[in-house]
Amino acid sequence: MLPRDSERNHRTGESESKTHEEPKSETKKLKNLSEYAQTLQLAWNGLLVLKNSCFPTSMHILEGDLGVINGLLKDHSSGGKLTQLKIAQRLRLDQPKLDEVTRRIKQGSPNGYAVLLATQSAPAGAGAEGTFPVVEPGLQRRLLRNLVSYLKQKQAAGVISLPVGGAKGRDSTGMLYAFPPCEFSQQYLQSALRTLGKLEEEHMVIVIVKDTA
Repeated sequence: MLPRDSERNHRTGESESKTHEEPKSETKKLKNLSEYAQTLQLAWNGLLVLKNSCFPTSMHILEGDLGVINGLLKDHSSGGKLTQLKIAQRLRLDQPKLDEVTRRIKQGSPNGYAVLLATQSAPAGAGAEGTFPVVEPGLQRRLLRNLVSYLKQKQAAGVISLPVGGAKGRDSTGMLYAFPPCEFSQQYLQSALRTLGKLEEEHMVIVIVKDTA
């Protein structure tokens, strides 16, 4: 018995010393896209809605202007940010359609557009208390990856006209496009790819463009 015990102690001692050593080289090593997203500025946290399902989502800004997000994702009734965005249309991932989105981004540069990384939102309580929207009756809460696989299957991006509920007076208007992983969306994730090596986690790239007058 004794030798085996001491062997076991020796082994756990070894693994402990290993785990203590690791952080030195691993301090800045990000494991996945959610961790990468935490290094970016949080722009929106809420529910993307499609049909009867809602998907808790966090959006972090990759490039563009935060003012566009704050302006177009405003809840006019409360004056705060919208907590729910309903996908009502789809845009096929055809080259001419993608070229049009690219053209709108170029037209909106530098401060009429924003590109965001959307990942699964942490459940309420995980440092997000109070910011997590209540799910409406009749909506089923599901993981973001279900929405991603739906859009992949349809070979389409989700589209939302902004502001929600239509523009009032001099409000600016625009569009939100939610892209599943595809060639178009990957161009905005080059630095994430360099950092992580591969993008395994389900995610979307969100493009918000303001209509030019």
